[in-house]
Amino acid sequence: MLQFQRMDVKVVFMGSPDFAIPSLRRLAQDYTIVGVVTQPDRPAGRGRQLTPPPVKQLALSLGLEVIQPEKLRQPEAMLKLSTWAPDLIVVTAFGQILRQAVLDLPRFGCINVHASLLPRWRGAAPIQAAILAGDTVSGVTIMRMDAGVDTGPTLAQREVSLLPDDTAGTAAPRLAEAGADLLAETLPGYLAGSLHPTPQDEVRATYAPMLKKEDGLLDFNQPAQSLANRVRAFNPWPGAFTTWQDQPLKIYRAHAVGDEVACPGQRTVLNHLPAIGTVDGWLALDELQVPGKRAVSGRDFLSGARGWETGQPG
Repeated sequence: MLQFQRMDVKVVFMGSPDFAIPSLRRLAQDYTIVGVVTQPDRPAGRGRQLTPPPVKQLALSLGLEVIQPEKLRQPEAMLKLSTWAPDLIVVTAFGQILRQAVLDLPRFGCINVHASLLPRWRGAAPIQAAILAGDTVSGVTIMRMDAGVDTGPTLAQREVSLLPDDTAGTAAPRLAEAGADLLAETLPGYLAGSLHPTPQDEVRATYAPMLKKEDGLLDFNQPAQSLANRVRAFNPWPGAFTTWQDQPLKIYRAHAVGDEVACPGQRTVLNHLPAIGTVDGWLALDELQVPGKRAVSGRDFLSGARGWETGQPG
């Protein structure tokens, strides 16, 4: 009987990247997905070919109707939402802010799967923000959305450990699966009226703003561990980098070496790895990439990096 009742609930799903895939897949098993809203196809890869977002690819494989408005407020998008007449909208990494008219449309409101333990790390880049801050625990939150940015009352939370070598790229799949599991566990009680939202504690709120490409530039006037965290947080995007020989030098993996005196920006070799000085030690570069070449280990980089130990980065 519970399964039949779930399938009676008409759901619209809104999401775009890989992070949203587990949630859509779980929802499609138990509920009637009447439509999917995702971002437009974008150029991607070296050939800059127009590429559909991962959610679109999954939705089409499931036989679901998909729309891709540049802005959800466009009249044709709002008309389609009204035509679908959802009982519930579920949002997971959609990438657009929902207006009040959308929030008010479904009788059960709009539910969001957010990749942090709200109110910590509200905003567009919660996974990166947690790693950047050196958090050892993050998690996922199921919340009922309001007009603010991740300010709505919460329904459920689950902790997920962040490993010492986690990047945003390695942590995201675990958080995505945890979010999908928690969503599946939470919705029945919420829809039945036995689970009620709890307001967030505004005093504890922190923010994770949208990242830009230039945020990846490393400032060696910062502590070595902070820079190592930045490298992990920004892998794979926007990517951490410095400059060498007037070209960007991408850094994929690095670690702090804090037991030697260094000058910020100074280059040296430590334990057969390239290293750059910071305010409190060295940042040793474990994996890096020069333009036009593949990513290599720090040791392999040094075999062809003439003059690494002379002068400053750039």
